[in-house]
Amino acid sequence: MTTTLSPHYHGLQTWSTDQLVEYFQEKLGRYPTLNAQLVCEKIRQQLTHRQDYSLHQATQLMILSALERISIEEPDWTFVAADLYRDVLYNQAAQSRGHEPTLAYGSFYELIQTLTDQDLYSAKLLQSYSKEEIEEIGTAIDPAKDQLFTYIGLITLADRYLTKSRQKEVFELPQERFMIIAMTLMLSEPKDKRLSLVKESYWALSNLYMTVATPTLSNAGKSYGQLSSCFIDTVEDDLRSIFDSNTDVATLSKNGGGIGVYLGKIRSRGSDIKGFKGTSSGVIPWMKQLNNTAVSVDQLGQRKGAVAVYLDVWHKDILSFLDVRLNNGDERLRTHDLFTGVTIPDLFMEAVEARAEWHLFDPHEVRQVMGYSLEDFFDEVAGSGSFRQKYLECVQHPTLSRRTIPAIDIMKSIMISQLETGTPYMFYRDTVNRMNPNPHKGMIYCSNLCTEIMQNMSATTMSEEFVKDGSIITVKTPGDFVVCNLSSISLARAVLSDVLPRLIPIQVRMLDNVIDQNTLPVPQARITNQKYRSIGLGTFGWHHLLARKGIRWESNEAVEYCDTLYEEINYLTVKASLALSKEKGSYPVFKGSEWHNGNYFKKRHYSSERWTHLKEEIAEHGVRNAYMMAVAPNSSTSIIAGSTASIDPIFRKQYSEEKKDYRIPVTAPDLGPETIWYYQSVYTLDQHWSIRQNAKRQRHIDQSISFNLYVRNDIKAKELLNLHLHAWESGLKTTYYVRSTSDIDSIEDCESCSS
Repeated sequence: MTTTLSPHYHGLQTWSTDQLVEYFQEKLGRYPTLNAQLVCEKIRQQLTHRQDYSLHQATQLMILSALERISIEEPDWTFVAADLYRDVLYNQAAQSRGHEPTLAYGSFYELIQTLTDQDLYSAKLLQSYSKEEIEEIGTAIDPAKDQLFTYIGLITLADRYLTKSRQKEVFELPQERFMIIAMTLMLSEPKDKRLSLVKESYWALSNLYMTVATPTLSNAGKSYGQLSSCFIDTVEDDLRSIFDSNTDVATLSKNGGGIGVYLGKIRSRGSDIKGFKGTSSGVIPWMKQLNNTAVSVDQLGQRKGAVAVYLDVWHKDILSFLDVRLNNGDERLRTHDLFTGVTIPDLFMEAVEARAEWHLFDPHEVRQVMGYSLEDFFDEVAGSGSFRQKYLECVQHPTLSRRTIPAIDIMKSIMISQLETGTPYMFYRDTVNRMNPNPHKGMIYCSNLCTEIMQNMSATTMSEEFVKDGSIITVKTPGDFVVCNLSSISLARAVLSDVLPRLIPIQVRMLDNVIDQNTLPVPQARITNQKYRSIGLGTFGWHHLLARKGIRWESNEAVEYCDTLYEEINYLTVKASLALSKEKGSYPVFKGSEWHNGNYFKKRHYSSERWTHLKEEIAEHGVRNAYMMAVAPNSSTSIIAGSTASIDPIFRKQYSEEKKDYRIPVTAPDLGPETIWYYQSVYTLDQHWSIRQNAKRQRHIDQSISFNLYVRNDIKAKELLNLHLHAWESGLKTTYYVRSTSDIDSIEDCESCSS
């Protein structure tokens, strides 16, 4: 679809000061409540003083003048700045593409042809869609949807995600990016309904009812990159597995993925190697290798690789592990570029509460002496189970070596590291595995870089290597190498527009199609992705929604609304996966799962008539996806969508985003007299209310949630400990960063998970 630029923008280079000011006033016409007189006069004075302003300079002056006015009292100046910047983008695209400068959007078909010829778009688009189909799709593009963006949202989308030439020329515009994503994800759908599905996907994206994960937003339709957000690998306790994992981490990092790595099977420092006592150097040297990989193999040239490593709290190396990100101590034992997570059984938290002793073991020695791996067990019910049975067997064994330390001392080390660095993340392994919908096919040892993914894991091992016909053939036994495919609902926009029943089915289909359209460079990741067909439908804009509905964060009303809303989202998600299973078949290992036998519904106390009917249908027809929901941080894409990140409260009502040479003022979304009192800063909120909300939310999410704890830097140790105990006792599976007032500006979210 084509549309015209502002009539004043065409030929702006030759216009007088009066005409330039008139152009600016035209933009202000959409916002009659703004006090624009002083701004217009200031622009007039500057343009009069400088007669040599170019088009670009004049427009930048107007944009900066609008940005300077953004405030809690007048937040709509962000849309004025966005209107001005949108004309800049349109003009640049018209010049690059050679179409009439009076047109905002040119020929969609010609755009695809041009960028395919430049090897920026994949040839699949022109091979799969006819010219007639593309032209019909192009008529559905609605440039008016560009008016939904705030300035920070539009410039973030343009700078990071729109396709540019190798000379950085603007070619693709926002609605075209959304349509290319829709076309890519619906590429293999049956031709008789493909175009309607493309248009439905575009409807969901262009209205900002949902966002896709950063890799999908950036790479869909392109000739390079992959579409998934994060990956999780399990490292076996042998040299080949360790180095193979490092290679896989490098390969995925290069292609834009964030990585979680479970190191709990690796023997501890001082363990034996081939019977020689005291020769193992433990996990820290291998973490140094991963740290070097994260730094040296960046993500598409944009940022260094992002890797999180997890270790069990009973591992003998746990204390040195907890120190690796601290700023003091021996630098040879530091890995400042890795993120850390601790996997914690119920038994440890009970020992912390009781101020009891805790025992640390070498996993290799446990395997040698006891004949099993301690990490392979968990407590099947709260308070009893196979993990505590095996752990107590290890404690009572007369020859098994151990280190004994008060559990509270380990917890103190955890909290000291969290207050200084934000990590380690907390992974409550018993709760996670008790709620695993697929225990029949494996176990979950850890989470990903952002703590929201919970899927079966196992190590890939080399089974044999031989020479044949002059070639070296390596045969591996693939493990479950976890892949995260993410997408998120913009809660305020979607809920208030009452579109969830329409939105979620197309969103689940889009996520499911990511699995088939993806190009994963690690074979075992491809195998696992097809085996489980896991997706991660999440949400963002929770605080935005509460403010719009006039619900206080610290209230029982917010807690109960959280429970009601997320049950509805889960119901619609599971129902959509059932519908896809009827159409395309269930995931390959559905039989025997808790979806199949009904335990998924029993454990979550879903007993209403609609849930019972759904359970019966699933037992007969299956579901398409083994794992379905996960709430990611959504830091970047929530900015694009003009909402609040994930399930977090806002930091403050107004803040500034740093750019290279200036700051962009940003206010809380939809800030006004009706919402301002509901936008309370996170550091003034009682975090126990956030935990109560999250406990309700977690029941409806089969994976987990990127859930931060926000504390003041002068918090007492007992208060932080109480937050952790409350989170664990409430059934949370993980907590993400501990963000203190001292590190608020230094902690970065995983770019890949920012769906």
